[in-house]
Amino acid sequence: MNIILEILLLLLTVIYSYLESLVKLFIPVKRKSVSGEIVLITGAGHGIGRLTATEFAKLQSVLVLWDINKNGVEETAAQCRKIGAKVYTYVVDCSKREDIIASADKVKQEVGDVDILINNAGVVFCADLLSLEDSQIQKIFDVNVIAHFWTTRAFLPSMMRKNHGHIVTIASSAGLFGVPFLVDYCSTKFAAVGYHKALTAELSALQMSEIKTTCLCPVFVDTGFVKNPSTRFAPVLVPEDVAKTLVDGILTNKKMIYIPPFVSLSGVLELFLPERALKAFSAFHGVKFDAKVRSTNKDK
Repeated sequence: MNIILEILLLLLTVIYSYLESLVKLFIPVKRKSVSGEIVLITGAGHGIGRLTATEFAKLQSVLVLWDINKNGVEETAAQCRKIGAKVYTYVVDCSKREDIIASADKVKQEVGDVDILINNAGVVFCADLLSLEDSQIQKIFDVNVIAHFWTTRAFLPSMMRKNHGHIVTIASSAGLFGVPFLVDYCSTKFAAVGYHKALTAELSALQMSEIKTTCLCPVFVDTGFVKNPSTRFAPVLVPEDVAKTLVDGILTNKKMIYIPPFVSLSGVLELFLPERALKAFSAFHGVKFDAKVRSTNKDK
């Protein structure tokens, strides 16, 4: 095709996209049904994972719950069964590839093909780079990023055979901008956001239009993993609210979920503000939490 025609077609597509987005602002978004859909949630024994499970239980989904903590995942299962959901539980260490693969095989045999995969399991250590132990660095990457590869590779083939499914990545606002004393965590969440975006592009290139993807990027959530978190402008989020927003985003096939919405502006600020201004803006934002800094506990 002539390059001029290609440019014109691109411009028309951009204009149409803007008009479409404008119209959608005034039209309620249709929510898909997930009744009977098999939903697998990693890290389902606590926090957002547990609350997301209960939200899907209300929607009559079949739940497959993974967690390294047997008591935690069974407590989540009990709550979901009270709501009326059918639930399967598995004790899985998401830092171990062999454990993920073996558990995925069991799920396929005992439950069936997973329709919605929610990669929620995560760890955080809150320490400066030099205070981190080698094993902690390895584990945080294994759980927060590498596990996504193993779970997706296990369940994506069946989704592709049917051209139907949904892959959800639980990332963080720490995957959009750097935070002192969270170098390892930010690195994994940047990777998780990149994983989501690249996977989304790849599924589109493969014309798998009905396999949807969603990525969640919240600020601090009050789940107990980070001690005494606070910021000057963004409140610490209530886990129940985050879970409801996440499920609503999944039901409407939302690609990126930022909580609060202004988090999405971080990329714009980095694009336009000079380095000194970015540093001042970061200090003004006042992010604080308990962190281990050079082997002493300090509030940062």
